[in-house]
Amino acid sequence: MTRTTVTGGRLIMAAAASVFALAAYAGPDEDELVVNDEIEMVTKTDAPAHLDGLDTIYSGWRFRSDETQAVQTDDFDNPAMLWVEQAGEVWKTAEGSEGKSCASCHNDVDSMAGVRAVYPKWNEAAGEVRTIEMQINDCRENRMGAEPWKYAGGDMTNMSALLASVSRGMPVNVAIDGPAQSTWEKGKEIYYTRYGQLELSCANCHEDNWGNMIRADHLSQGQINGFPTYRLKNTKLNAVHSRFKGCIRDTRAHTFSPGSPEFVALELYVASRGNGLSVEGPSVRN
Repeated sequence: MTRTTVTGGRLIMAAAASVFALAAYAGPDEDELVVNDEIEMVTKTDAPAHLDGLDTIYSGWRFRSDETQAVQTDDFDNPAMLWVEQAGEVWKTAEGSEGKSCASCHNDVDSMAGVRAVYPKWNEAAGEVRTIEMQINDCRENRMGAEPWKYAGGDMTNMSALLASVSRGMPVNVAIDGPAQSTWEKGKEIYYTRYGQLELSCANCHEDNWGNMIRADHLSQGQINGFPTYRLKNTKLNAVHSRFKGCIRDTRAHTFSPGSPEFVALELYVASRGNGLSVEGPSVRN
């Protein structure tokens, strides 16, 4: 039994190694992204000073096919905007014991421009780093008297996409110093930790092998400035923690849960790797 287990593990590791060994470099696309002929997106820029593994950072948009890229350039063609419109109606709908809607406090959703760009962020009153989903549920429970939404559920992902949409084109600017630093360090540790039977870390794909073609997939740098994202693979909006969960699951490991402290820390770290890129959400990916 021991021999079988060890041999099986070696075969898995050999298979994983062969995938990277056979990868062919394709590089990022050099086209520029402009949405609706008016929102200019920064999809390539110098890496932030705190990032050691990369000199230049690229949005995941640059690693998609021409056809997929084109879908994101026009809101009329972008399927994600259907859910954004739904969230726009929810924004104005009163819920909970207080009889309030999001608009009751924040007025038009355009007032939230720039918010997506700085999350996750340290919340002084709560004494913790909060994602935008955590803040949405805090508002629902403590200001509206409404039930919290499932962390990566449809209602939450739609609202997160709505908030991202009004920040499109603004630079990601996530703070990692001060009281947020310890959470950032935890996220960095998770990013470089190998998980699962395949013993792969986030960095193995998105730092060591970005730009490579592995089977039919063009590996990006794993930037999350485009989340929530509409994936052609499952034809729906996807939250960033759902993507984290899927990646770790694909290493054949037990994964963390959406909204867990581990994924909050990982989101802070990964978001900071994209400081300087434009907020793109809701984007379109494979």
